[in-house]
Amino acid sequence: MRKKLSVLLVVLFVLLSVGVVSAAEYTIKVGNTQPMGHIYNQGLLRFKELVEDRSNGEIEVQIFPSSQLGDERDLVEGLQLGTVQMALSSTGPLGGFVTEIMVLDLPYLFKNRAHAYSVLDGEIGQELSKGFVDAGIRNLGYWENGWRNITNSVRPIYEPEDLNGIKIRVMESKLMLASLEAMGASPLPMAFSEVYTALEQGTIDAQENPLAVIYSNNFAEVQEYLSMTQHFYNPALLLISESFYSSLPEDYKEIVRKSASEAKEYERYLSILADERLLGKLQEEGMEVNSVDKDAFVEATKSVYDENAKMIGEGDKEAGLELMNKIQNYDY
Repeated sequence: MRKKLSVLLVVLFVLLSVGVVSAAEYTIKVGNTQPMGHIYNQGLLRFKELVEDRSNGEIEVQIFPSSQLGDERDLVEGLQLGTVQMALSSTGPLGGFVTEIMVLDLPYLFKNRAHAYSVLDGEIGQELSKGFVDAGIRNLGYWENGWRNITNSVRPIYEPEDLNGIKIRVMESKLMLASLEAMGASPLPMAFSEVYTALEQGTIDAQENPLAVIYSNNFAEVQEYLSMTQHFYNPALLLISESFYSSLPEDYKEIVRKSASEAKEYERYLSILADERLLGKLQEEGMEVNSVDKDAFVEATKSVYDENAKMIGEGDKEAGLELMNKIQNYDY
């Protein structure tokens, strides 16, 4: 009997040491759509390290990259159902849950990163986050996906007219669809997990994403041209299920909040480094990179603001315009 007990204890110790059996009191499954090498997951590894260290292992964080738990809409619905504890999602699908958040999908909304950070980390960002709680979700902070640029396999894009006839994948966002249509492209909403295959097979000609996404997903293999349009600044929201968050003791809530904030700063830093380093790497992989007439793109997309103000204001056009102006004129 003692021998059997000893064997069982040894097996249990081994399982605990390799993580098959967890001694944690709480487990956080956090999903996203990007591969493990992407800045999302590097930031989440920092979050995991901070949370597990500060909770003395009582909270375990499990990271699920590459759409393992579903695409972004699936993840957000999972948060509502409580089947997923956390998700890191770009803004694209979030307008279906919190209407006002769509304002962040407007083209050329922010002047630079400092402007974006000031708005998102300040009272405007906090106000936009409030709507998520009613949807059963809580926003722990605005991480960064980055400035989105257009890649395609047809021709270099210098001005909006060059997009005529080009089929481009966009996120599930009414404003992003409207923006690319205003530029002259033929946008098609598509789950991110389908994009590479669609480009490879020629179902679409183009896609738009930050450099870190373009590089980590090997889009240079199926796209020849990279045009630095920087048409959207795309934050990424670190979301937590409100039901799960409410179940945590107060000291554990504080650990999660504090760790999310510190990991956000680290992830943003990685995003800045990615923009500095990856352009050359993408050129080395064969992509032809060009600058664009940004003023022409700004002019082409001005109509998107007025035409969608009522939607952003939840039926009140003046409220929508006021929010847009408040963001654009924010003193940073």
